[in-house]
Amino acid sequence: TCIKIHSIIVSRYREVGIIDNKSRADYFKERRKNTKSFYVEIEAEKMEKLEQKLISKNQTKKEWLNEKIDEDLKK
Repeated sequence: TCIKIHSIIVSRYREVGIIDNKSRADYFKERRKNTKSFYVEIEAEKMEKLEQKLISKNQTKKEWLNEKIDEDLKK
């Protein structure tokens, strides 16, 4: 019996892709070339309010941040 193992990439509770474990390392190596992480700590209450607003707008934190960065870069 042959068992094929996959890694499933999940974003905000939605499956967005299935990757064979063989190519998983290559996928993340390429991903690191094209993306950078951004992490800051803010007050919990403020973050909770933002998260509720984003849920009501059906928008992810990533989408929101990209929108704000684009706005700022246009100035």
